[in-house]
Amino acid sequence: MHPLLRPHARHDLTDRPAPARLAYPADDVLVVSGLPGSGKSTLMRRCARVRVIDSQHTRAAFARALPRVPYALYRPLVRIAHYRGLRAAVRAGGPLVVHDCGTLPWVRRALARATARQGRRLHLLLLDASPAEAADGQLRRGRRVSRYAFARHRRAWGALRALATADGPLPPGLASAVLLPREAAARLRAIEFTPAPQVPAPQLPAPQVPAPRLGAAPRVAANG
Repeated sequence: MHPLLRPHARHDLTDRPAPARLAYPADDVLVVSGLPGSGKSTLMRRCARVRVIDSQHTRAAFARALPRVPYALYRPLVRIAHYRGLRAAVRAGGPLVVHDCGTLPWVRRALARATARQGRRLHLLLLDASPAEAADGQLRRGRRVSRYAFARHRRAWGALRALATADGPLPPGLASAVLLPREAAARLRAIEFTPAPQVPAPQLPAPQVPAPRLGAAPRVAANG
């Protein structure tokens, strides 16, 4: 296990030593994505050391307020409240971790534009779980998505996964993309946002002062 990884480009961690910590530049924004049931919310709750914007928190708040109302009836309200909260959090500045369902590319593009205007950068963390692992995760959390919705998530996930495995530069506005297998995610201990390490300035040699010549008598000007 590597103790620390500072993502800066593409990082496919499949069959590679898992980091114990992920460290991102201070004030940047990290988007965590993956299949439903892959463990995104659990990972963020356990590892994130900064503010987290998770749509599941908004859904849970509505469920407590409307215990007898089916979720399908107030889903649009959950989404509106979630995106309003996300917009406010981005405008407030500071480091941020965002839960992304993965099926709405426009959300990531909007985040990339907003962070770029603030002089910040956007990073992507992809939690790689197989469809069977994700389905098992849905069963354990007691909340399953429909077969149609899960198929839509799987198609979107294929495109997202390619961001961390394809060759060439990352899309505009994206500073890094990490593909983190589920077993490696279980060993991750922290997601941190820290200032970039300071590179010490090179030590310049002291100027050399020529030593005075010995033995030479000073010249005295004659009077008159």
